Amino acid sequence: MTIKSSQTLVEEAQKNIETLSSSEVKSLYKNKEITLIDVRDIRELWKEGTIENSKHIPRGMLEFWLDPESSYFKANKIKDIKKMVLFCALGWRSALATKSLVEMGFKNVAHVDGGFDALKKSGLKIIK
Repeated sequence: MTIKSSQTLVEEAQKNIETLSSSEVKSLYKNKEITLIDVRDIRELWKEGTIENSKHIPRGMLEFWLDPESSYFKANKIKDIKKMVLFCALGWRSALATKSLVEMGFKNVAHVDGGFDALKKSGLKIIK
């Protein structure tokens, strides 16, 4: 049996989604044009913190929390939301998550190339 590698899945996803650089995200964030969504595991947030004013939606719950027909739907997570920009640690999980949201029908969604690591280096404020 041959399976696709996770790297192949990420590469395929990146062909069909919008990817923003950390500097583009920093500018959009400062102008309040986007909502940053951290899809990392809660233990990563406890250990490393997250970007100030970002929302946390764990990767494993993303589709369920954002689906109005799901029993796990969390209306407050996307109320008054602007363009959603997803990030994880390095950009792989957020690429797959962004592809999934696009497939669900979300239009205004992108992800950060380089993830949380790149956002930290860009100088965005980290909170713990």
